[in-house]
Amino acid sequence: MSGTPTPSHTSSPRPVLIAGGGIGGMATALTLHQIGVPCIVFETVPELQPLGVGINLQPNAVRELHDLGFGNDVLDTIGLQAREWALVGRNGNEVYAEPRGLEAGYHWPQYSVHRGQLQMMLFNAVKERLGNDAVQLGQRVVGYRQDSDGVTALIETRDGEQREVAGSLLIAADGLHSAVRAQMHPTQPPIQWGGAIMWRGTTPGVPVRTGASFVGVGSLRHRVVCYPITPPDPATGLATINWIAEITVDNQGGWQHGDWNRRVALEEFIHHFDGWNYSWLDVPAMLRGAKDIFEYPMIDRDPVPTWVEGRVALLGDAAHVMYPVGSNGASQAIVDARVLGAQLIAQGVGPQALRAYDDKLCKDISALVLRNRGSGPFGLLGLVDERCGGVFDHIDDVLPREEREGFMARYKAAAGFAIETLNAAPPTIAPGQRVAAG
Repeated sequence: MSGTPTPSHTSSPRPVLIAGGGIGGMATALTLHQIGVPCIVFETVPELQPLGVGINLQPNAVRELHDLGFGNDVLDTIGLQAREWALVGRNGNEVYAEPRGLEAGYHWPQYSVHRGQLQMMLFNAVKERLGNDAVQLGQRVVGYRQDSDGVTALIETRDGEQREVAGSLLIAADGLHSAVRAQMHPTQPPIQWGGAIMWRGTTPGVPVRTGASFVGVGSLRHRVVCYPITPPDPATGLATINWIAEITVDNQGGWQHGDWNRRVALEEFIHHFDGWNYSWLDVPAMLRGAKDIFEYPMIDRDPVPTWVEGRVALLGDAAHVMYPVGSNGASQAIVDARVLGAQLIAQGVGPQALRAYDDKLCKDISALVLRNRGSGPFGLLGLVDERCGGVFDHIDDVLPREEREGFMARYKAAAGFAIETLNAAPPTIAPGQRVAAG
């Protein structure tokens, strides 16, 4: 995992400033290092810890991680290569299933991983390749000021100290509550909640179906998703199963809890899944097996017309926080970082590169945000609900195979991981490419 040494010269005498040390921010730092651009990451928390739940990395993002030096040998230590994506109706009958990753014919796997383990892998690589000072913890970017020559990040420390740092560009990967986005788009609407509530946890269990399957069970408005994020323990045969239990309620009153994620007791929601017991999956038992359970509203933000203002650009959730229904939030943040790097190589470290990055991604990914709000690939369950109330004996009588496959093909194309297109695409950043010396 050692990186290529940074060239002694770049086109920019001042570093690129990165707000946020999540997956998008760390992927950006590693990309900038790879192409010879100095950078500093400012992260709000005083100590990074492997927090979060399971996520999926699509092959388009895994391709980029490979090009950053994280091969399957490394990724296998933090996750599991996914083999299948499947939807099952409430009555236990299959709606749709398809192979994923290498088994689908991609040149790269799809991975089910723990979000915190992925973040720590990237963070450790940043420290190793860029040095310990490349990430400054306990520092929140609260705003910016810019002129034609550069940008100044306005930073607040955990102790309330105010300071300013000058840079060539500011890349805001500061998430859902991005202060940079709020300054760039001061009239943006509030966070949007569509009424779905998710409860998430992990439970030791025997993996179902292929042993590495992502499975959604239920209906569009009432479902459970589960998938393993570790291989089975050789001694017990049990893997860590990540699960999400979800219902949709009336959202007219808005989200009533102050927290965007809170620890909850099983008794608060398990009644919604009474009787969800199949020969291959006992849902109530899986829910009961979790040590910690957290509640989240399913939220996003309305797209904005641009992610860029002069020398400032949004990236990751700060640009396009989306419903977690297509397994592409973290994947897109990684792809964002790589597309940004490619434009810096092509255009130089300046506003022109940011405009090119915006032109390449903003419109299409904003459309994906709205597609995910409309239920993303789980829309197949919505079609089943509309046509038969979710009860069927043979899915082909309700939703023909050609229609199901066409629906999924359109989603994968919109999300950037259509198999033929991705396999044929050249690297986003070719080996050895660097920003030209100024």
